[in-house]
Parts: sequence; C-alpha cells; structure tokens
Amino acid sequence: MPTTEILTRVRATGKITAEDALAARRAVYGNDGSIDGHEFEALFAIDEAARESDPAWNMLLVEAGTDYVVHQQKPSGYVDEANADWLIARIGKDGMVKTATELELLIKVLEVAQSSPEKLVKFALRQVQYAVVDGVGPLANGGELEPGRVTRGEADLVRRILYAFGGEAGIAITRSEAEVLFDINDKSVEADNDPAWTDLFVKAIANCIMAASGYVVPPRQVALRREEWLDTANGGVADFFARMVSGGLHGIIESYKLPPGEAVWAERNRQMDAAISVAEVVNEDEAGWLAHRIGRDGNLHENEKALLRFIRAESPEIHPALQPLIEKAA
Repeated sequence: MPTTEILTRVRATGKITAEDALAARRAVYGNDGSIDGHEFEALFAIDEAARESDPAWNMLLVEAGTDYVVHQQKPSGYVDEANADWLIARIGKDGMVKTATELELLIKVLEVAQSSPEKLVKFALRQVQYAVVDGVGPLANGGELEPGRVTRGEADLVRRILYAFGGEAGIAITRSEAEVLFDINDKSVEADNDPAWTDLFVKAIANCIMAASGYVVPPRQVALRREEWLDTANGGVADFFARMVSGGLHGIIESYKLPPGEAVWAERNRQMDAAISVAEVVNEDEAGWLAHRIGRDGNLHENEKALLRFIRAESPEIHPALQPLIEKAA
C-alpha cells in the first residue's frame, strides 16, 4: 500500500493504527530493506497528521529515523553538522519539536550515534525547557507534565538526554548544556520540584565545573547516577550537599561512585581517585561565566550556593569575579 493512501486515511481519522504502521513498514522497507529521503518524509507527514498513534507506529518512525540519519548517511554511525542541521530543521518549527514521537526519535539518534554535534543535545534539552517554563511542546501536550515545575518525568528525561550524548566516554557536561540546565532551574526554582531535579542539577553543574578546573571526569552514567540514598530517610539532597561541601572534591567523587556490589566500576573508581588534577584554579573565563550565570536572575538559590561552596573549598585561588557570590554563599 502506498504511503499516500495511509496519509489520506490518517488525515481523515486522526489516528494511526497498528495496521497502518505495518502497511507503512512494508511500503518503505519492503523493496530493499533501507529507507530513502522521500520515504522518510512520507513517514513524517503521516506522523504530523495524526492525533493518536499505535505504539507500533512510534517504533517504526524511531527505527526508520535512526536508520536514515545515523546508519545510512555518511559517515555511517556518526551524525555530522549537516545531518544534525537537517534533522533539527525537519522536526523543529521555531525551535520546537512537533510530536512526542519525533522527540523520541531525536533522543534515540543521540543514543545510537557514536558521535553527534553538541547542538543536537542542546536542542533536545530545550524541548524540556519549553515544557517546564512555557507549558508548550510535545511534552506539555501529553498532559503528564506541569508547567513551571520540574517533575520526576522531566528530570529523568533530562538525565536520559545527557546520558545519550555522553555515552560511556569521559565527556564532561559542556557549558552549552549547563546553560540550558540553569535556564530550567531559574524558571522553576520557587516551585515544588521533584528532588530528582535538584540531584541532577547539582551533579551536572559540578561535573561541568570539575572539567573546567582540570579534573578528569567520570563517564556521565557514573557522574549523573541517581543514587539510591535519594529515596531514603537519612539521605537525599541535603545529605548530598553536606557531603559535597564538607568533603570538597573528594566528597563529589564519593557521590559519583556506584553502590557497593557493582564491582565492574571498582577499577574506574580507583582511577578516578588517582586522576585529580592540580590545575584547580578557576580562571577568568570560567569565573566570568559562572558569576554571570548564577547571578543573572538577581537571586542566589540553594543549588547555586552549594556550587559556590564547592568552588571555595576546592579552588586554591578564587577569582575576584566570584568573590562577592562566594561571600553570599558562606
């Protein structure tokens, strides 16, 4: 069945059924087992015409998209700048992804690709920001998330996006990513956010600072792990802050480590302990960025105070640009 017939039916009903998904799969993969640009565009048109879709359709669009963007475009297995620009332009309108399925495709591309441009992860993070700050986009349209508040679902989605971009390589949280996390935090700081957001925010920004100060960072799956103690009565965010402030850099490292029993990371943990750099001075560029970023909304929040205490404890030399904030956080 040609995809044009499927599109006509979906436009009339607003629904993509399991039968439609199977017919579309046969139409685009049936001849040669691959998908070309015209076939991919046809799938997008069907997706954007629907108000409801069967899970089989979501699976097809994500599978076809990763095949086309990651595996069939050169260099295979990688997303280069041109392919990233094409994908962003195709699934985004005014910077916003149109459907939840297309958002899932975006994240899956980040997960599957061996390497992708930073602009792609920043674009994905912005989709969460739109839902949190403005209550718009495919996340908000799903009705499960609350504008102005970071829910557990949104925090977990941000974590998944950060994991996807970093993989298991020792890639620190970048300044570009940190900027988006600060934007989300600034707009939701007075809300009753899920504790998972505070945990993720502090760990991610600390990871960015550590890398900027010369520390060899752990894989993101370790650095951003949601610790089991977050759900216990005697643990949680306050305990993380206390360990971070009192233990300094070593406290951060201990917070990154996996729970006992997961011996697969034991050697990596030992290597992390041995990899602390002596280049801990926060330089002018880093200090200027942090001072501007932390003080931009005119308030100094608890998450930001914890970061400043961390810098004070670990940096042998505090740049003058940060000194007023450091004193406020004391």
